[in-house]
Amino acid sequence: MEKTVEHQRGAAEQRTRTLVLTGLLAALGCVGTMVLTVPSPTGGYMNLGDAVVLLGAYLLGPVWGAVAGGVGPALADLLAGYVIYAPATLVIKALMGVTAALLYRRLRDKPGALVICGVAAEVIMVAGYCLYDAILAGNPAGGLAGIPSNLVQAGFGIAASALLTLALRRSSYVRREFPSL
Repeated sequence: MEKTVEHQRGAAEQRTRTLVLTGLLAALGCVGTMVLTVPSPTGGYMNLGDAVVLLGAYLLGPVWGAVAGGVGPALADLLAGYVIYAPATLVIKALMGVTAALLYRRLRDKPGALVICGVAAEVIMVAGYCLYDAILAGNPAGGLAGIPSNLVQAGFGIAASALLTLALRRSSYVRREFPSL
């Protein structure tokens, strides 16, 4: 009986830890999206939030990484006045998180894994916003106009998340707390 209680306590502590980390990474995703913004020609903005979306996916896995990755940047859209983009951002960034995390689980120890995972996730971002912008504009050209700025954002997101991940892997604390990183 005592072993069951200890097991339940450990499971509850793990759930609490996961929820706290998910909230923290969602908040970091919001801040990363809002702190350094460069307006794009389509009316949106480029930012560093993708770096946090990808890092969250690597740290938390597909489910919680998708939650943090979707909620944080969508909240940034709401707070920054880009309300019309919030639903798309929620879905697009969550799909980025799922994709990056699932690929990372398979490729983690392979050379170039962080770049491959990042590129796969960022393709979703570029295509997702292209489609959404086309819907908003009422024509395909409206969606195509945002591709160059989204590609720049994607490149920064991939590079920053890869550098952060590699730096975090060097920490014994991070390796102990996140063995799958």
